[in-house]
Amino acid sequence: MDPLEIIAHRGSSFLAPENTRAAVDLAWQEGADAVEGDFRLTRDGHIVCLHDTTLNRTAGVNVRVADCSLEELQAYDFGTWKGPQFAGQRIPTLSDLLATVPAGKRYYVEIKCGPEIIPELARVISACGLAPDQMVPICLQLPVIAEIKTAIPQCSAYWVVEFKRAETGQWQPSIHDIIGVAQRAGLNGLDLMASGPIDAPLVKRIKAAGLGLCVWTVDDPPLARRLIDLGITRLTTNRPAWLREQITASK
Repeated sequence: MDPLEIIAHRGSSFLAPENTRAAVDLAWQEGADAVEGDFRLTRDGHIVCLHDTTLNRTAGVNVRVADCSLEELQAYDFGTWKGPQFAGQRIPTLSDLLATVPAGKRYYVEIKCGPEIIPELARVISACGLAPDQMVPICLQLPVIAEIKTAIPQCSAYWVVEFKRAETGQWQPSIHDIIGVAQRAGLNGLDLMASGPIDAPLVKRIKAAGLGLCVWTVDDPPLARRLIDLGITRLTTNRPAWLREQITASK
């Protein structure tokens, strides 16, 4: 089995404000193997780290990222909502955060907007100085991640899959669909919602298809242990150091 990879979801976001430099720095300090962050394009073509379409939740301002310049966005405080000790945290760019990646570790770059981000994404990845395997573009939107894979073939690209139950009780999308679609799109792997229909046959089928596998978001130690026992070695969590400790203690 491959070594366990603990991926810090939006940085160490249980303790620090998500998608900020503080959260990313803390994740590396805690020994995370990788960090995941959410990225959008500003009005003037910069890639910044923010999950939501607007700044309402994390900066208390009702403006859209896509309507602001980088300079305008960096005037806002993205830390105080989490606690006064984080006051003054500014929105980081993708370039800022890729510059923090230690040797042997990686960054999962989740794209939260459309294909308009791809030219700048390709430029930043090319200029950052990291090895191609240290950056993994991921996205919920299948057409976008497929286009990213075509534009940036040197990096592995993962499709983020969110499962929902239909009224019939069946999971959507179906397991058969996600494997076949990912293969036809030329993708390298799947990033699956932890509360979805993940079992041993599914893991076996994904591996047999030559696809990598991540699971999000895992903050429950028994769930983490079950997933590891199924052969899943890439877990995304809000609590990287704590979850690793809990997994180690349960062996």
